[in-house]
Amino acid sequence: QVQLVESGGGLVQPGGSLRLSCATSGFSLDSYAIGWFRQAPGKEREGVSCISESGDSTHYTDSVKGRFTISRDSANNTVYLEMNNLKAEDTAVYYCAKRIHFSCSPYASGYQYWGQGTQVTVSS
Repeated sequence: QVQLVESGGGLVQPGGSLRLSCATSGFSLDSYAIGWFRQAPGKEREGVSCISESGDSTHYTDSVKGRFTISRDSANNTVYLEMNNLKAEDTAVYYCAKRIHFSCSPYASGYQYWGQGTQVTVSS
C-alpha cells in the first residue's frame, strides 16, 4: 500500500534552515514524480517543488527558487526538501505527494497520494 510520511518540520528563526524528508513505500520512486506542497492558514494549497522519476528534472515555484532544493535517495525511498534562508511567509504545513505520472506538475489535482503533513513555522 502506498504511503508517504513527512518529517523534519519545526520552529525556525528567519534566515534559518530546515530539511524536510518524505519517506515513501509501496511504489518505486523510479516510476513517479514526487511533489512538495504547502498550505498556510486561510490559503489554498500551493505547489512548492517537484522532482521527476529520474531525478534529472526539478521544478520550483518562483518564491522559493534559489532557497529550496529538492533531492531524492532512491535506495532509501526518500525525497528531501532542503530549505534555506527561510522567511515568515514560508510558514505552512508542508506535504509531499506522489504524482500519477513520471513527470512533474504544479497542480495538486495531478497527485494521487499524500502524506499527513509537517508544520514549518518561521518566526523570531
